[in-house]
This record gives sequence, structure tokens and C-alpha cells, in this order.
Amino acid sequence: MAKHKVHYEFPMHCLSEILYEYLATAEGLSEWFADEVTEKGDDFFFSWGGGPAEKATLIRYKPEGFVRFRWEEDEGTKNFFEMTITIDDITEDLSLNITDFCEVGDENENAMYWENLIENLRIKLGAA
Repeated sequence: MAKHKVHYEFPMHCLSEILYEYLATAEGLSEWFADEVTEKGDDFFFSWGGGPAEKATLIRYKPEGFVRFRWEEDEGTKNFFEMTITIDDITEDLSLNITDFCEVGDENENAMYWENLIENLRIKLGAA
């Protein structure tokens, strides 16, 4: 079954430079995204609860702007997950925009998954 694209936006109260480090480095990602993250070139290996590592490849990025990963299981598809830092031109409010792909019917579960992850990130940033 084909996955479809979903978007989420989370207001963040931190500096973009600091936030980007939490999105684009193994050290930063291991603070909130997974229990353990290792990096080998453009390949990141994520593990949770001591389970087997899942591979995602960094396929695009812009320093202090965004990171886009593709899970190994999604190779050969257009599926990815992207975390984009957006700063409003007028208010200068910073937000973290998530683009992900999920199965039809899993939208609520996917949204709760990201909400929990971002809450963990906010706690680590001291921005909760």
C-alpha cells in the first residue's frame, strides 16, 4: 500500500543554530529521536530499546535549514522524512516543520508519534 505525505508544524523557542545540531547530527538525534544513533557518512543508524538498528540515509540538507532522510525500507520510492526550520519574516518566530509519509489510516498515530518526539526535543532544548 502506498504511503501519503503528511505535514506538521511545531512552534519552537530556541536558536536555529542549536536546533539544527539536534536535527543533523548523530549526537543531537540520540538526545530525542532514538535511543542510539550512529553516523557513517550519509547513513544514520537508529535504534530503540536495544533493538536492531534501522538505517536512514541523509539525502538532502541545508545547514541551519533542513535535513531530509530516507529510510532503507523506502529506497526506490519518493518517501522521506524532512525536518525544516522556518523563521517567520515578520514575527521572527521559529517553527519546526515536519514532512513525513504514513499509511492511510495511520495519520493520528503518526501525528502523536511526532508530537511526542518534539516534546522530547523541546525538553532537551530547555524550550518546553
